[in-house]
Amino acid sequence: MTEPKRDQLLFVLRKTELAQGITAFVVDRQARGLSRRTCQYYASELRHWQAYLEARGVHKLQDITADHVRQYLLHLQERGRNPGGVHCAYRVAKTFLRWCWQEYDLAPPCPIAKVNAPRLPHELLEPVSMSDLKAMLATCGKDFTGARDKAILLCLLDTGCRASEFLALDVQDVNLATGAVIIRHGKGGKFRTCFLGSKARRELLRYLRHRSDLSGPLWVTVDGKRLTYAGLRQIVRRRAQAAGVRVPSLHSFRRAFALLCLRQGMDVYSLQKLMGHADLSVLRRYLAQTEGDLKQAHERFGPVDKLLLLLAALWPATRLIGALRI
Repeated sequence: MTEPKRDQLLFVLRKTELAQGITAFVVDRQARGLSRRTCQYYASELRHWQAYLEARGVHKLQDITADHVRQYLLHLQERGRNPGGVHCAYRVAKTFLRWCWQEYDLAPPCPIAKVNAPRLPHELLEPVSMSDLKAMLATCGKDFTGARDKAILLCLLDTGCRASEFLALDVQDVNLATGAVIIRHGKGGKFRTCFLGSKARRELLRYLRHRSDLSGPLWVTVDGKRLTYAGLRQIVRRRAQAAGVRVPSLHSFRRAFALLCLRQGMDVYSLQKLMGHADLSVLRRYLAQTEGDLKQAHERFGPVDKLLLLLAALWPATRLIGALRI
């Protein structure tokens, strides 16, 4: 019997009741049509939680308590996982436990019902700096890699795609006449359409002129292979270092797309469709930032404050005129 490959989706677990429940849960996620990446994430998170629980003598589902969940979240914090990662672990545990209690008709209450979600800090979602992006674009030459990298930077910003969606694009997914870009497998396996403007399309065409094969992956390496996440990350890092600016995250291009669209007056429902968000919860964080922009604008141009400043400036002159009349 050959050993399973390390990247296999269904991992081998000891045949405890807890292990069997985790395996059954991952199979259920697959059967529901969730993306491979999502199923892998569930499997990875639950594998860590299983190891934690079994090290403490918990091998049965009904032996899991609310305190086990809380202690595991604390364990992750102590191990250095950031608040967002801890919150993700909570959501995975919540989904898994609710499924188990329903699937196996376990005696209520489900332990997750007593555990509150960990708080997430309301941090600003930093977009890529436009001045930094301009400097990065200036480092791109006219050869294959220069044309490709310039097109990548502009198209990442103009589509607002997630990095995984961006890398999965094929040449035929882009209509160069209309700018329509088909996202065939977005988050949750959802189909949507986003768009490229005329300037981004022009740079994309310049890149494609270097290609001998205009079929298959849109973004390729020098060897013609589909660009990977690590490769895309390296391109952004290399261009930032060449420009002498801070290296932006891949997701910061998506944030910049959202903020710039809102600042230019796009309605949130159109933006939600373009970005492929299931609800407005994430967009509300961007809206909070645009409200901050409005507050700063009001502080600079608010009429009453400006009127008071004007009167204060004119007051000595007014007193002088009155004295002259006397």
